[in-house]
Formats: sequence, structure tokens, C-alpha cells
Amino acid sequence: MKTSPLAGKLAQPTMLVNVPRLITAYYSNLPDTSVPGQRVAFGTSGHRGCAFENSFNEWHVLAISQAICQYRKQQGIDGPLFLGIDTHALSVPAFASALEVLAANGVEVMLADKDEYTPTPVISHAILTYNRGRDKGLADGIVITPSHNPPDNGGFKYNPPNGGPAGNDVTGWIEAKANAFLESGLQGVKRISFEQARCAATTHRHDFLNAYVSDLGSVLDMDAIRGANISMGVDPLGGAGVHYWGPIAERYGLNLTVVNEAVDPTFRFMTVDWDGQIRMDPSSSYAMQRLIDLKDRFDIAFACDTDHDRHGIVTRSAGLLSPNHYLSVAIFYLFQHRPKWRKDAAVGKTVVSSQMIDRVTAKLGRRLCEVPVGFKWFVDGLLDGSLGFGGEESAGATFTRLDGSVWTTDKDGIVPALLSAEITARMGRDPGEIYRELAREFGEPVYDRVEAPATAQQKHMLAQLSPQQVLSAELAGEKIHSILTQAPGNGAAIGGLKVVAESGWFAARPSGTEDIYKIYAESFRGEDHLRRILAEAQTIVAAALAASPQQPGTASGTNLKEGP
Repeated sequence: MKTSPLAGKLAQPTMLVNVPRLITAYYSNLPDTSVPGQRVAFGTSGHRGCAFENSFNEWHVLAISQAICQYRKQQGIDGPLFLGIDTHALSVPAFASALEVLAANGVEVMLADKDEYTPTPVISHAILTYNRGRDKGLADGIVITPSHNPPDNGGFKYNPPNGGPAGNDVTGWIEAKANAFLESGLQGVKRISFEQARCAATTHRHDFLNAYVSDLGSVLDMDAIRGANISMGVDPLGGAGVHYWGPIAERYGLNLTVVNEAVDPTFRFMTVDWDGQIRMDPSSSYAMQRLIDLKDRFDIAFACDTDHDRHGIVTRSAGLLSPNHYLSVAIFYLFQHRPKWRKDAAVGKTVVSSQMIDRVTAKLGRRLCEVPVGFKWFVDGLLDGSLGFGGEESAGATFTRLDGSVWTTDKDGIVPALLSAEITARMGRDPGEIYRELAREFGEPVYDRVEAPATAQQKHMLAQLSPQQVLSAELAGEKIHSILTQAPGNGAAIGGLKVVAESGWFAARPSGTEDIYKIYAESFRGEDHLRRILAEAQTIVAAALAASPQQPGTASGTNLKEGP
């Protein structure tokens, strides 16, 4: 992947989205359901698209909203629906469209006081807080956000009463109903005017901000942060939590500076990502360049993406930490500083996250729960306390309260960010220094992700592979000891393949939206070994795809430690 010469530099005026044209396209362009890219499609984080490309327009939002209303009715979900939005340009018109349908269907909708932006974790927290102790009249929620994606994107996520991202069974049902509405020209979609919807008896206001902020002391040691008086810098990246950080600092007496309070739907204040796109990704050193430049002003600094469900940690000692590095540090710290957590509470990670997490977890004497990509796989464990922590390599994580009870079941960027301050305060050194200590003990891994071309048929074949179709016995000079197509933690299909040797591994998964597949890889033997793994991974996958088709009843995992 070639890095743009503009990467890490301030966005140029020619890059900025024309917001009036984007909004016009949202209302005037109609999707063509015969084109796959213009249909409703729920990925790992809801339906996303661009109005200019007819993949996120008013019809999509109206259809999805009506499908959710019917899903709620079918499931007997009749409590309030918490509705939040981020700062993308398409979020406000999509909010209006959704509310018109929800109100027409008689749904009790909870909107933010003063039309405030609402982070994804705040919606999850509100759902769980409302549902605590209830077995009927349960709440659910919608977050209108395309996460960290470019300014011309829109997105729509549904969180059922468990507070987390909806599972495949739910999103599949909603997706099918929504596409049926599109195909029928929205026949059956109920709708009233926006003004009627705002004034409807079923539309209410909710103080999301103070409910969330006042509860942070139940999940973090705010006394330790305040007592150490460490200096913190935060860049909300123009996202939905922009007005949360000031109240957090004021309520808990923190020495915290918000370095940028701007909200601008063009995101003109961003430094552009590796490919020259504006992308509010707190795990990207290019997108985070402004905060990295300020690292010596603070003891610890952090940022969150546009809906504040991802974190980026900037340390004096190491600059921006890789998400895998910070997850390892967070796990190492939390499971030694949360005495009220269950002794059998496990560590949750996705199959493409670093093996450093495995080594840290083993050192702590905890069980590792390795699941497919997607935060939805952590929801049940976080709800019942059997997981103390859930995290993924793309900088998404959450963990339980100090007493071991559930905090959120969706990714929370704010809490892991503030945890970096708690770690610095209590350990006397920042997370970058602690990671170096872990690397000295467990080895220094190098990690990368690359993309390779694949046709639609090849992507389907990759998702259906069996371990027996992998013909290689070695990976980068080491014997392959396991081939996985199901996640060890819960037995769910990976939707691809993971191949593991003693000092390295790779995982290959098809993209849901592009004609590519993604290869994630890691080595504990250095950069040259990693490059060899990545090269051999493409050869292994190509050979597997060329092998005989999967036969019914083949196993979904195999262990090759003893050799063929």
C-alpha cells in the first residue's frame, strides 16, 4: 500500500467535502437495488456508505428505521429507544429521517438535551443503565455514525437491549426487511414530518452527558488520577465527545486540556491519513500528527474517533502507541488493579489481535477468550462478568466496572483513554514505558496488515475454507502448529483462516465491501520474518483457494503440532 505524500499534513482545501452538495445528494439521489453496493448492508459496525455513491441516502435510513420498528414489535421491545448522532455532515439529516419514522411508529425516543452529539459508548451505557433490574419494557438504541470514516460518509448502527452491537441474526433480519422496503419504493414505511416528530408525545429529552460523566468513578480510579495531578491532553478529533471532556475535567478535578474544540463537518483541521484521505482514526500516526507533535506538553495525551468508540494513546516515551501495544498494557494493569473483579474473569481479544496479549494473559493466570472480528462477540461475556476486558486490534475496547459489573457492551474510547492516565498516575510511568518492560519479558512483536486482490467468488471461497485445504506444513521456516477457521474462544466461524507457528501467525479474511482480502500478520522474530510471513500467507491462501472445494462435514479447526 503506497503512502500518499500528503500523509500527516494538514488537509488541503481541495480535499474538503462540499457539504451542501452532500446533503442534496442525501435527499435527492435514490439507490438502485440491482446494484449490490447501493443496497442496505450491515457490516461489523452497521450500515455505512456515501450519499454521492448512492450507498447512504434518505431512502436507506427510512427503510432501516422502519425495519427496526418492525423488529422491535416482533421481539416485544417496547421500552425507550436512545438515539444518538456524531458530527459527520450526514448524521443530522439521517437523524431527522430516522425520527420521522420512529415517531410515526409510536416509538418512545430519547434525544440528547440541547441536541448534543452523543458518543456510541454513551448510548450503550444509557441502554444498560435503564434496563438494569428490568425484564420487560426494555430499552434499545440507534447511533447514527460512520465511525472514523471520511467526512462524506454516513452510518447507522442498531444496539438491541443488551447494549452492544447487534448480532448477525438481528442485522440479517433488519437488512432483509430494509432492502424489501427499498425494492417496493418504501411501500409500508410510516413517516410523519420532522416538526411533528420533534413535538410528538413519544419524543423525550435525556441528559446523556451528565448520566455518563457522573458514573465514570465506578469504572476508573478518578481519585488516583486527580491525586497525582498528571497533565493530560485530549483531542476529540472534532467528534461526538467534544463537549464531554470539559465536564469530565471539572467534575473530577483533573488537569486536562482539550487541545481542539472545533466541530466542522469538513474536518479541515485534520492531518490526512496514509492514503491522502481525511479519516478520524486515532490509531493512525498520520491522522494523529497534531497530537503527537504536542506529546512533550503532557504527561499523557489521548484522542478518540468521531463517535468516540476508539482510542489513541500518545505517550512522552513512545509517541503514539500501537493499539495492540496499549491493549497489552491495559490488560496487564487492569487484572492486577481490580481486586473486586471475578477471579475467573477472562481476557477477550479478536483473532487478529496481537499474540502479546496471549503471553500477558498467561502470565496473569487468566483465561484467554479469542473471538472472531467484531465487538458483538464480547457482549454476552461483558454482560455477565465472565469477561473483565474485551479489545480488538483496531483500537476498540471496554472493561467492567471496579466491582466487576458491566459498564458498556460496546466499544468505549473515553474509558480506555482515561485509563492511560490512571495507569500513569498509579504506576509512575506511562504506558509506553510499561510496554517496553513487557517486550523485554515476552519478546518484541512486529505486526502489519496488508491487502490482496480477490474476486467475489474467491472471497466466498475464503470465508468457507476448511483447514484441510491448507497444503503447507511450514510458515516462514517454522512448523505450522494450528490452522483455525473457528475462533478458539467461542467456536464461531472466523469467516476466513488463521495459521499459527511458534514465532508468528497470519489471518486472512475477505473484505465485506471491496474486491480484496485482508491479511493480518505478526512475528516475534523481527521485520524480515514478518515480511516472509506476509509473502507466504498470500501463497498459502492462493493454493488453498485453488484446492478442492470444501466437502460437507469437514472439521473447522486442526492442530498440527505433532506433524502430518
